[in-house]
Amino acid sequence: MRLSVRLLRAGSLSCLLLAGVSGPVAAWAAEGAALPAAPQGATPVAGRLNGAPDSFADLAARLLPAVVNVSTTQTVKSGSDDEDEDGDGGGDDQLPQMPNFPQGSPFEKFFHDFMNRQSSPDAPPRRMQALGSGFIIDPAGYIVTNNHVIRHADKITVTLQDNTVLTARAVGHDDRTDLALLKVESKKPLPAVHFGDSDKRRVGDWVLAIGNPFGLSGTVTAGIISSRGRNIDQGPYDDFIQTDAPINKGNSGGPLFDMDGDVIGVNTAIYSPSGGSVGIGFSIPANEASGIVEQLRKTGKVSRGWLGVRIQNVTQDIADGLGLSPARGALVAGVEKDGPAAKGKLQTGDVIQTLDGQPIEGKALPRLSAQLPVGTVAHLGVWRHGKMVDVPVTIGMLPEPAAEPDAKPVAAPKGAAEVSLSTLGFSVGPLDAAARQKYNLPSGQKGVLVTSVKDGGLASDRGLREGDVVTEVQQAEVTSPADLKKRIEAAQKAHKKSVLLLVHDADGLRWVPFPLNGEDAP
Repeated sequence: MRLSVRLLRAGSLSCLLLAGVSGPVAAWAAEGAALPAAPQGATPVAGRLNGAPDSFADLAARLLPAVVNVSTTQTVKSGSDDEDEDGDGGGDDQLPQMPNFPQGSPFEKFFHDFMNRQSSPDAPPRRMQALGSGFIIDPAGYIVTNNHVIRHADKITVTLQDNTVLTARAVGHDDRTDLALLKVESKKPLPAVHFGDSDKRRVGDWVLAIGNPFGLSGTVTAGIISSRGRNIDQGPYDDFIQTDAPINKGNSGGPLFDMDGDVIGVNTAIYSPSGGSVGIGFSIPANEASGIVEQLRKTGKVSRGWLGVRIQNVTQDIADGLGLSPARGALVAGVEKDGPAAKGKLQTGDVIQTLDGQPIEGKALPRLSAQLPVGTVAHLGVWRHGKMVDVPVTIGMLPEPAAEPDAKPVAAPKGAAEVSLSTLGFSVGPLDAAARQKYNLPSGQKGVLVTSVKDGGLASDRGLREGDVVTEVQQAEVTSPADLKKRIEAAQKAHKKSVLLLVHDADGLRWVPFPLNGEDAP
């Protein structure tokens, strides 16, 4: 079944249309099918399929005082980028909408002129308000929320369940995980909740979400954990808990509780076709959030471990090109110069399969390495040229992004000329000064330029675009179109199932497999 959904942060008014609706619903399971045996050590459930508590009232009454409403105000100039920022209650949806007046009426002209003044770059700055949720983790007044709730705020206020309003200051924030820590001053200790062990919670466990959806403070909803380890492409460290407990705009930054009353997640995003809950919400796991929050509390910022590699998942096509079976691990697409991996002699084309003995899948590696303390030695189990090797790497600190230096003209290699790779659906040419200027490529970029891509061809299907740069073929550098063609022909003569090209595009380096001598080749 295909489903029309929009990715929508729990407190956001902006969204992304993903697909159209079509297809039948799934069939029901056979009547009377036997239930599987409970896992060893699982908590017994009273009655067949009857594990729900009689009421959540006592638990909710205990937890509600620690959940707060977070309100921010921000001064925004008309036409600025901030108008489109994600934020509960912010965005263009807050502007008045044009009523339906008869064409040519005085009222139509009045409202038309009014709306034009509001959107004009010369219009005076206006105040925007955003609403979200948070929860107190310390009686001294420390409050956790989402970064996108308080981002760019001029003023932050927190409203407690007893309607006490306190001014808050931002202690620190982390863009990569969308977490922020606030501090309020109170004459008396505040009710607080604690982070639990999210790794102990299984799919099917009951959970409570408490927050302020659509500004309705103290709203309690119940559901279960629907899945674990979700990657929704919101950042490099995605590992979300999925829940069907109703979460809506305004729940951003609110807590997800287990039945012990511990916070096991921070509600952050939803999938939705309408902007309201359809039972697919996502929370940052407590085991990730607690470490981030502790660093924010101590230093106001977050430091992360860093390997200094660019990686991608190992697909079956890539595994065939490398001669690797089964297809698993994180393929090294690039090694940062003078980074920890480079000092540890990690190589482009290596496949990292374990980190300190723990099996690794591609997208999990950045998150797991970020959790390692700076200065410790990590042991990577690496598949290299047909055998496993142990590569010790001293973990470094994740650096801040550096500004790109201005490109300088570089002469093309003598004798270089454009080459057509018709069977693969693209053509390549030399990487000369004109190409660097046209495609805004840095002076240090090496390789062969993709000059054209055939619509509907093999290269197009694999995401190759004009202006991309091929830097390696089968883990060997290429510097001219003739060199690239020669290495592809060598792979064909060797009866390889596929050939691997290391491509530098707008998103960075990635390995792109092309089938050879097979049914997929044109």
